[in-house]
Amino acid sequence: MTNELLAIADEVAEALRAGRAVVALESTLITHGLPHPLNHEAARRAEAAVRAAGAVPATIAIGGRRIRVGLSPDELAAIADATALKKVSRQDLAAALGRDAWAGTTVSATMICAHLAGIAVFATGGIGGVHRGGERSLDISADLDELARTPLAVVCAGPKSILDVPRTMEALETRGVPVVGWGTDELPGFFSRGSGLPVGNRVDGASEAADLVRRHLALGLASAILFTVPIPESAAIPREEMESVIQRAEADAESAGVRGPAATPWILSRVADLTDGRSVTANLALIENDARVGAELALALCAGSVSTG
Repeated sequence: MTNELLAIADEVAEALRAGRAVVALESTLITHGLPHPLNHEAARRAEAAVRAAGAVPATIAIGGRRIRVGLSPDELAAIADATALKKVSRQDLAAALGRDAWAGTTVSATMICAHLAGIAVFATGGIGGVHRGGERSLDISADLDELARTPLAVVCAGPKSILDVPRTMEALETRGVPVVGWGTDELPGFFSRGSGLPVGNRVDGASEAADLVRRHLALGLASAILFTVPIPESAAIPREEMESVIQRAEADAESAGVRGPAATPWILSRVADLTDGRSVTANLALIENDARVGAELALALCAGSVSTG
C-alpha cells in the first residue's frame, strides 16, 4: 500500500537507487507561506540551491491521491498559482490522499513522506512549535512530535520567530530531539542570526554533521536531528526590531480573531507589511541558504553510508 501511495519522480528515484544525494523540500511554503509570485520564486531558489551544490531536490506535495516526491517545473508553477489548497499535517495526511486535489505538506507531513521515500535529509525555512500563549491555548505544532518520532536530518533556520521559542526549545528537549547549531553556539532566530538562547551542540561543517547523524542513527534513536543554520548576515533583521514587530502582529491577529492553523500565515503576512517587505526578503534568503546546507549535508552522508531504516 505504501508503494501505491508514493509517486517518486524519475530523477529522484534514480538518485536514490544510485545512492546519490537527495534533499526533501516542503510545499506549504509554496501553498501557504508566501504570496504569489514570491512563493514560486522561493521554491525555484530552493531547488536551484540544492542542484548548485550537487544534490537532487525533491519537493513533496499531495496530488492525484498520491504523495508526490519531486515535482516538475510545471507542477511547481501549478501549486504556486493555485488558491485555497489544503495544508496537510500528520493528522489529515491519509484523508488528503483520498482526494484528487493538490495539497501542501507541512514540516511534519513532509518528514513522514520523505522517510517513506527513503530520503535522509530535509531542508525547510523554520519549524513550528509552541505558539505564544500556548500554555493556555495548547496551540502547539505537530512538528514537535514528528521531530521526536521520525529519524531524519532536518535543516532549518530555527523555530519560527513568531513562536514562544524558549518553550519550543523546552518541548524539543523533553522529546529528546537534538538541536545543533551549524557554525554557532546560539540558536538562530529565523529572521535574525541569533535568538539569545544557547544550543547544546555545534557542528562546523557538513562532514562533522554527517558523522553526528550516523552516530545518532546507529544508536537506534527514533528522533530527528535538527540542524539550525543562521540566516545570511546580508539578509538578517535585528532581533530587537523583529520582536517589536511580531508583538504588534500578534496583537493584531488577536484583535482580528485569527487563531489556529490560519494564525501563522496571517501573522507572517502582517509582519511583512510592518517591515515593508524586509521579512519576505529575509525569508527567501534563509530558505535558499537552508537548502544549500541541506545539500551539503546530503552529499557528506553519501560519502559514507546512512540509512533511516
